[in-house]
Amino acid sequence: MVPAKAGDRVAVHYTGSLDDGTVFDSSRGQDPLTFTLGTGEVIAGFDAIVDGMQIGEVRQTVIAAEHAYGPYQEDLIFAVSNEQLPPGLEAEIGEQYQMRQPDGQVIIVTVRDVNPAGVVFDANHPLAGQNLSFEIELMSIA
Repeated sequence: MVPAKAGDRVAVHYTGSLDDGTVFDSSRGQDPLTFTLGTGEVIAGFDAIVDGMQIGEVRQTVIAAEHAYGPYQEDLIFAVSNEQLPPGLEAEIGEQYQMRQPDGQVIIVTVRDVNPAGVVFDANHPLAGQNLSFEIELMSIA
């Protein structure tokens, strides 16, 4: 059997969990995740684990934060005054919004705080700064 290699279209089932055992995502019970190996469609650490797997093989690993969603960056936390917010916005802590940056790129931000002056947003990925544990099963190679 030929192992998966860069350029192959692969399908995997996976379960991802945090250090405390909390499952943050899983493909079990739905269609497998399909992506082209080595093209950056998934986090780098995930790509590296699938590389070399054979169909039916199961691997368990921990992907360090720097190979997942990167370190948590305090400089990605910013405040927006009430005058700059869309009229009628009633933000609540934990809600996520899309924001367009001056260069046109859209980013996802999470409400970290709401106060009388405005809203504090966090542009870090929700899993930034966390090591991620994965159980990955290679289902197919195309």
